[in-house]
Amino acid sequence: MGFPDQNDLCETELEFLRVPSLGFPDQSVRPDQELEAKAQELTNFSRGGEKVKNEEEDCCKTPTRLDQILPAIPRTCPPAPRKPKGVPSRSLKDRTSRMLIGAGEREGEGLYRFRGIESLASAHTRVLEESMLWHRRLGHPSSRITGMISDISSSAADNHIRSCDICFRAKQTRLSFTDSFHNANEIFDLIHCDLWGPYRATALCGSRYFLTIIDDHSRAVWLYLLPDKTMVSQQIKDFFTLIERQFSKKIKTIRSDNGTEFMCLTRYFKENGILHETSCVHTPQQNGRAERKHRHILNIARALRFQANLPIEFWGECVLAAGHLINRTPSSILQNKTPYEKLHGQPPDISHLRILGCLAYAHNKNTKGDKFASRSRRCMFLGYPSGTKGWKLFDLDEETVFISRDVEFQEEVFPYHDKSPIITAPSSTLPVISPICDSETEDSAPITEQTTVATELLLSTSVPSDSTTTNDQTDIEPLGRGQRTRQPSTRFRDYVINTVTTIPVSTLSLPSSVPQPFSGTDYPLSDYLTYDRLSSSHRSFLLALTINIEPKHFRQAMEHEVWRNSMKSEMDALERNHTWDLEELPNGKNALGTQWIYTIKLRADGTIERHKSRLVVLGNNQKEGLDYTETFSPVAKMTTVRLFLDIAAKKNYELHQMDVHNAFLHGDLLEEVYIKIPLGFARPNDTRVCRLRKSLYGLKQAPRCWFAKLVDALLSYGFTQTHSDHSLFVYVRSRVTLRILVYVDDLIISGNSPPAIKTFKTYLSTCFHMKDLGALKYFLGLEVARSPQGIYLSQRKYTLDIITECGLLGCKPAGSPMDQNHKLAKATGLVLADPEKYRRLTGRLIYLLATRPDLAYSVHILSQFMQTPQEDHWLAALKVVRYLKGTVGQGILFSATSSLSLTGWCDADWGGCLTTRRSLSGWIIQLGTSPITWKTKKQDGVSLSSTEAEFRSLRSITKEIIWLKELLRELGINHEDAVTVCCDNKSAIHLSANPVLHEQTKHMGIICQFVRDEITKGVIKMVYVPTSEQFADILTKALGRKEFDAFLLKLGINNIHAPT
Repeated sequence: MGFPDQNDLCETELEFLRVPSLGFPDQSVRPDQELEAKAQELTNFSRGGEKVKNEEEDCCKTPTRLDQILPAIPRTCPPAPRKPKGVPSRSLKDRTSRMLIGAGEREGEGLYRFRGIESLASAHTRVLEESMLWHRRLGHPSSRITGMISDISSSAADNHIRSCDICFRAKQTRLSFTDSFHNANEIFDLIHCDLWGPYRATALCGSRYFLTIIDDHSRAVWLYLLPDKTMVSQQIKDFFTLIERQFSKKIKTIRSDNGTEFMCLTRYFKENGILHETSCVHTPQQNGRAERKHRHILNIARALRFQANLPIEFWGECVLAAGHLINRTPSSILQNKTPYEKLHGQPPDISHLRILGCLAYAHNKNTKGDKFASRSRRCMFLGYPSGTKGWKLFDLDEETVFISRDVEFQEEVFPYHDKSPIITAPSSTLPVISPICDSETEDSAPITEQTTVATELLLSTSVPSDSTTTNDQTDIEPLGRGQRTRQPSTRFRDYVINTVTTIPVSTLSLPSSVPQPFSGTDYPLSDYLTYDRLSSSHRSFLLALTINIEPKHFRQAMEHEVWRNSMKSEMDALERNHTWDLEELPNGKNALGTQWIYTIKLRADGTIERHKSRLVVLGNNQKEGLDYTETFSPVAKMTTVRLFLDIAAKKNYELHQMDVHNAFLHGDLLEEVYIKIPLGFARPNDTRVCRLRKSLYGLKQAPRCWFAKLVDALLSYGFTQTHSDHSLFVYVRSRVTLRILVYVDDLIISGNSPPAIKTFKTYLSTCFHMKDLGALKYFLGLEVARSPQGIYLSQRKYTLDIITECGLLGCKPAGSPMDQNHKLAKATGLVLADPEKYRRLTGRLIYLLATRPDLAYSVHILSQFMQTPQEDHWLAALKVVRYLKGTVGQGILFSATSSLSLTGWCDADWGGCLTTRRSLSGWIIQLGTSPITWKTKKQDGVSLSSTEAEFRSLRSITKEIIWLKELLRELGINHEDAVTVCCDNKSAIHLSANPVLHEQTKHMGIICQFVRDEITKGVIKMVYVPTSEQFADILTKALGRKEFDAFLLKLGINNIHAPT
């Protein structure tokens, strides 16, 4: 008799030919029934179809119970192959039906302890239940793989698994390409890399990509969640270091596609003697190993998500869990071994596997001494944290992510089967799944929180710039004696935070506080952001502003009834206004596309006024002269907005806000324009298009048409349009003063008479469909908080959005936005693989300048590298974001008690640009003690002296002062006195007062004469201040933290959200 094939996992089939009491299939035996049988009566068995006679006399004791002792297998049977821990080594099956009767472990010579005899019917049911349990635990593999691991006959459960609905939904594919059968001879001789993404939904950790690395020999897979492509190069370098340290191996060849994220490593590969093989362009099949692995990963990840009905934001956790399971699943390509075993030489322990997304109860240690507090936390199982002895869990009540080792699972219950998907805050430091040895299953002492951080750095090399955290309320014990706590690399010191910190999403629902996430990190946001100084009503408004999430696209909006109703309401309004006629598209005409934009409008008390859906035409496809002619339409300048609010604070005027519903529908359209039927409302086989009769948002001429209508209505009421800013209107009658500032369809109304304001609101409502939003609280992303001390203007929410998008909510804040003596103009690092992310971040920082003059110099420097940004530039941009982390709520206080006089501060950095040697101008103008306008700009020519550089800056601030004085005059404020301009260059001051021309200044005649004329007219007057008191110094160079903070206080820049 030949020994059985090891692939058979030593299934033992017994024939009960001479045991009348068993009587299969007509009779069954209870598990506790005692039988008397001679040894020879239980001797026939077969292996691989060959019948064998057992001559042993000690095969079976009599009398006995079948659930205690399994009939002995002859000593000629080879030892069972090594199997994963937690799986029995022998099974007993009926030869005819191949139904599992029981399984057992060997005890002594030839005897096996038998676990559970059941009737044929109950055994068959248990087979199906157990097979499906392991099928779900293992991420829905094939029936063959399930049988190999769980020791259940694949044929017994094959039909049951084949009918699995989750498998159909997650795995059905097209026919595959022919596989390449060439394999590397040793581990890490060849690795395959590929990047997947970006995905439409951001994962819990803030990522939209994942990097896949596969060892060709072992088929082991490493997965890294990444926020963007630029992190790939550093991740691969760190992976190479990981392999060299952990396996004492050096990677010889790497195979990838031609993505820029891989091609930018060409120099690195050459320096380290690594052969880089790339696929042909548009031929992903040549990188088939990685492409097929992506399919494998996503098949399992989808199955896990569908099985637990998880919201899409959990896709990252599903991917990581899929990688964990793949490394522990046998493969026929590996001779039925697992990738883990090929790497480490021993089978993996799978006793810790549970069904992803199932209900779990974790021990609650945070009872704070309350003897009647719950001892358990109701959670959802979220995966397997790398390097930590425990399970990753999602608290269903507090909506926090944490790790715990004391957990009870209910694998048949899935909490999200009865819930709608939610959007949660970003979670932990970018996680990783790797086949590194399962240290958490050893009998060593549990590791501490600090060790968790070091392990994550070692195994995941998490991208520092996007590190966010989850809180650990885990039962992690102190280090045992002799263990050493590893410290992360110093290059990550400002970015890496604990991987076990709380995301208090639930705090968003608390009426007494606006979210303060990451309270368990080394640098919690609550240390830098507080709401204690705000009234309860304003806190409620900020709460609503923060937690209400707007859909990003049509499909997301269609998932919610409130937005479906909003779109229908918008369409009804468009049809009532006879916005278009349905016609066939004439020859030679182009039908423009449309898009839905979604906004939540809030009242002053924070309640939702309405869910606003706006149909926008894709006007970028319009052709000048055919679809439009004139397009200019004025909008309020930010300087005018700040001046408007400052005057209202100083004169104690009321501030109200109104919104025009479907403003552009009021504009008459003269051109012949066609659009496609809006998305979601087109009928099948309908080829007609919409000919517009009225203007719509998105059309290039639409703002002009609407503004003309609005101006007519305001002039008819008696308003006067100012010449300094055409979006500002003034009404003066006897003692009544009203002012209106217009930004497209948003209006700010200010005045000294509440009845007059109410009357004017009524008039507007008769002219247009208006929405009264009450007291001004939020305008163009600016948060307005008012008190008897004045008006505070900030962009807190916008700042938080920037920090969250960069993944730095838990980072260590920077004391200043830019390093002193930086050399960014001469940076020679690698060019960013994805420059778009740099441009996006810089663009968002530019808009933040509306309330943050402290960022003017830093943003000016970053804006110079938009074309080809390098890694050094990206790191400099991230430092600005880290500075924002410490100053989230910083803004401007328009004091109610200061004067209405203007003061200017002017400075220049001579030859500050190291590339062009052009100088940098910087100036700021205050109304009373509040900054109204400021600028940092590179001069348009090379200055030959510091005096000339100062004079060019002086010319710029003088032009701004002339405009401001005229704007104040039109607002009824006459600024008769000359505006004081402070300068720290005595030579420039003397030259401005004396018509001196010599060798160094004779080419500056026009500039000098312009400034002298304004001094003579009494528009400005020059005053010397030492450099240590020159406020504009903050706009022309990067200062040390001490000087930087001192200037902020003097400039009137405050932070009412800073903790005391």
